Amino acid sequence: MTEPGNLQPQPPGSYGAQPPGGATGPRANFGQRLLAALIDGVVVGIPFAILFFALKGVGYFLGILLSVAYGIYLEAGPSGQTVGKLAMGIRVVRLDTGGPLGWGPAAIRWVVRTLISGLLCGLGYFWMLWDKEKQTWHDKAAGTVVVPASAYPPPPNSFGQPPS
Repeated sequence: MTEPGNLQPQPPGSYGAQPPGGATGPRANFGQRLLAALIDGVVVGIPFAILFFALKGVGYFLGILLSVAYGIYLEAGPSGQTVGKLAMGIRVVRLDTGGPLGWGPAAIRWVVRTLISGLLCGLGYFWMLWDKEKQTWHDKAAGTVVVPASAYPPPPNSFGQPPS
């Protein structure tokens, strides 16, 4: 056991590592997630609109590709943060490990969020308000949770880095 003030260095690769058993700590609240989504909507929406008005049908297609790439790439990476999540101090992690999503869960999360969670008056988004783990439908489908970055810090300088 370490004496107070006698801190031992962490082994390499353990920065932000979660204890065995996955993400068991605090969760991001509805307001943080809503504001992060609004910020991301602006970040993606402005280039989307420019592409659409400049290139019409091709611009619409390119805007959809931009949205897919933005959501999946940034959430799949080691930080688990989009620009909105970074601004709100939250990140998405795997429920089972507390670690980064990777490509598969990030893609599942994007598809379910985009095609299913908004159905039935947004019920899939509001689901977190009464869910024990504060998961939305897209979180449940991908096995993820959104957590405060202060409780689950991402590796240093990991924002925008590719998934491993």
